[in-house]
Amino acid sequence: MNAPLPNVMAGPLAGARRISFVRGETLPQSPPPDDVRLSVTKRVVRTYFGTPGNAAITLACVLILAWLLPPLLNWAFLKATWTGNANACREAGGACWAFIREKFWFSVFGLYPFELRWRPATVLVIFAALVAVSAQRRFWSIKLVYAWVGTLVLMLALMGGSVLGVPVPGLAPVPTRLWGGWLVTIFLAVFGMALAYPIGIVLALGRRSERPIVRFVCVCWIEFIRGVPLISLLFIATFIVPLFMPTGVELDRLVRAQIAFVMFAAAYMAEVFRGGLQAIPKGQYEGADSIGLNYGQKMRLIVLPQALKITIPAQVNTFIGLFKDTTLVLIIGIFDFFTTLRSSLGDANWLGFATEAYVYAASVYFVCCYAMSKYSQRLEASLNEGQRR
Repeated sequence: MNAPLPNVMAGPLAGARRISFVRGETLPQSPPPDDVRLSVTKRVVRTYFGTPGNAAITLACVLILAWLLPPLLNWAFLKATWTGNANACREAGGACWAFIREKFWFSVFGLYPFELRWRPATVLVIFAALVAVSAQRRFWSIKLVYAWVGTLVLMLALMGGSVLGVPVPGLAPVPTRLWGGWLVTIFLAVFGMALAYPIGIVLALGRRSERPIVRFVCVCWIEFIRGVPLISLLFIATFIVPLFMPTGVELDRLVRAQIAFVMFAAAYMAEVFRGGLQAIPKGQYEGADSIGLNYGQKMRLIVLPQALKITIPAQVNTFIGLFKDTTLVLIIGIFDFFTTLRSSLGDANWLGFATEAYVYAASVYFVCCYAMSKYSQRLEASLNEGQRR
């Protein structure tokens, strides 16, 4: 006959589950932090003059600004010439922004025929609208990818008058050697980033693959590309690749430069993604395996979304570097935005205004890079909202 089981809750633990406590009074409110209670003036004083070291640094910065700002403002605004010719600029003695005004459209379109500039202008408008749409997360879908592919085809059709060698009826052909300015910079940077992104993901996954051949190929690609400067890849794409092409087959010079940019950016992006994959806790991989997900589902649904999110700062850093590296195409004779400004300095009617040209170029690159940086911060904050709640 089976004996009854002992009552494990007997004794002092018998009523353990019935014990409860409800606070009957509200705790007193804690005082706010000292920084909140201080006025704005006192907070500024504490921040910039709180210690002797901070006070010395603040005073040094104020003195430097007091020394630099007056002559800079006098040159850039008070004595600046906004309209007129080179003689008027020389007489004023300040910045010659009339030079930038004169060469502005050349910096946008380059050597593109004047009577056909409506075509690249249309491309710029469509591109700006698509960038504005792509910046909104609610529009992220496969349709947006199709829109970008369609924009690339439309850009080639309008700019060159043909797509993959097929002429577009009603549009005169314009060779890529006449393309220049902002359009070339946008073409190399934006589409280079877009194509390098998925290739970088594949290379990162391949480098972590358990298949030796796949891992060896990916490692060789990444290490070779990262081991040579971008300028070398541009020279190889421009002068070496045509030697290995079949007779009668020739890749456009701009396309070859784009391939070099994609290869270069993909190698660096692969290392960024590999760092993100290694940062994912092992439990995430094991949890995906435990619910029966295959490799593709595990990467697409569990691992990659987390890895891509935590590497946003590094991704943007690579994108900004690639955007600035587009200036290197001048060595192979492609007129990007910076090259058009450099060539404008050779105009005999506008000699001696290189400072204004470089300030203008630096301002454009700064605005673009700063916009990418701020957008990445906003995107990262929006993706982390769910974790903070």
